[in-house]
Amino acid sequence: MAIKMRTIADATRTNILNEQFIPDNVFIYIVKGVIRVFDGNKSYTFRAGDACIAIKNRLAKYTLLDSIDGFEPILFCFDEPFLKAFQQKYGTKKTGVSSLETFMKIQTSELIDSFIQSIKPYYKAVMQLDEAFEDLKYEELLIILLRNQPELASTLFEFRKPGKIDLEEFINRNYKFNVSIERFAYLTGRSISAFKRDFKQAFNDSPNRWLVKKRLDEAYFLIGEKNEKPSDIYHDLGFEDLSHFSFAFKRQFGLTPTQLAGKDNSM
Repeated sequence: MAIKMRTIADATRTNILNEQFIPDNVFIYIVKGVIRVFDGNKSYTFRAGDACIAIKNRLAKYTLLDSIDGFEPILFCFDEPFLKAFQQKYGTKKTGVSSLETFMKIQTSELIDSFIQSIKPYYKAVMQLDEAFEDLKYEELLIILLRNQPELASTLFEFRKPGKIDLEEFINRNYKFNVSIERFAYLTGRSISAFKRDFKQAFNDSPNRWLVKKRLDEAYFLIGEKNEKPSDIYHDLGFEDLSHFSFAFKRQFGLTPTQLAGKDNSM
């Protein structure tokens, strides 16, 4: 059974959505509004009428851009059991290699446009599809996507866990993501014990201490040298709330982010 359609409509009350680990391949269609996503390496911008696949086992931050129309997405989450059942039912072959992109752009087509129109009568509420039609619509969408872009099969039907990769390069690129050590270990193809051992060897520190210090050093630079506002950067640097950020910042530097910002402005 595929994961239920979900909404991120509650997030439209703020400019920034929480960063995410993407656990399943997700089809995203933008009905209205504009969203920018960042995967630690590359930024993508999607506007009304655009569609993409967010690839599983990746990290992403989301920023809603100003829009007079608000923001409305359509999401279909393809979990592994559904994809395996689909592959067995239709004999879909996986050819080629998986995409390195975190967000694969879906080419526009009449079939996709017609599908989007076809699901509207089955809405029960905001972004909730009538369960009686859910499995049929998931299969229909996937058939359309594979007919539209056959190369998607090599990514969608990749069921292997992440392989072992260069830990130092990955962490330096993704340290701003506020995910657990367990998640970082999984994404770098390691057990937790192996991750901690390799992290210590690479950075001469424990993961938790190094990540906090690295984020705070970046915050000090952005506030002190780039005149950024503490309230504008704490979330992008992986801190859940401003008070926790301010407490950690003062503990490391002896002054609050606001004091540093005021000190810089008084010069």
